[in-house]
Amino acid sequence: MNKIDTKGLILRIFPPTIVLSLSYLLIGNFCNIPHILLFCILGTVILVPMELGIILYASKIENGAYSLKSAFVGQEKLPLWKILLIAFVFFGVAGLLSVFVAPLENQFFAQMRATILNGLPIGFDWTNYEYMKSFSKPMLILTCIYYGFFNVLIGPITEELFFRGYLTSHYKKQSSLLPILIAVLFSLYHFWLPFNNVFRILAFAPVAYVAYKKKNLYISICFHCLSNLFSVISFAVAIL
Repeated sequence: MNKIDTKGLILRIFPPTIVLSLSYLLIGNFCNIPHILLFCILGTVILVPMELGIILYASKIENGAYSLKSAFVGQEKLPLWKILLIAFVFFGVAGLLSVFVAPLENQFFAQMRATILNGLPIGFDWTNYEYMKSFSKPMLILTCIYYGFFNVLIGPITEELFFRGYLTSHYKKQSSLLPILIAVLFSLYHFWLPFNNVFRILAFAPVAYVAYKKKNLYISICFHCLSNLFSVISFAVAIL
């Protein structure tokens, strides 16, 4: 198995999100569809292929064939009910963090966020629901469907395979702090959502640690999908 050092870790994490973020920033200036839909489309054609491509290439080198095996190195089976139970427990913890931590972080960065968004077209503010409602109903329905498909399934599953699967298992320095390091880097790589790092780290680090200790990637996958499902439902309720 090809081990990754710290430099290799950084070089695998940030180029995909840099390409995605720059593409989104550039195309978003000329976009006539909801920007959140644009982002999901770009995520599907840029971020997902790049991250899965790294896993597929590593599997080719290690196993002689393109597959996702490199994301499941060292994984052990766990009963489905345990996986779901752990995921739902941490989903509840994330819910508490969204009530007590996220608002404080949002308030702290409110001025900085407003300053940045004021220099960009209005569509870059995904929380501007009045602007979102200016689009036709069919467009909003399409946006919600694609946002749900990408944000609940494609995106989180790909990210978990990449971060909690491939990167975690291949990093040279294996220790109990590794899942925390990966969680921090995972949060920082969200260039398109730069003001929620404290919340993301506190929400993802504990479940990443348990998934690492239990050697079961499906724990973090279920948690991630559940968390994003809540976001999609909240968004759909707000604009439809």
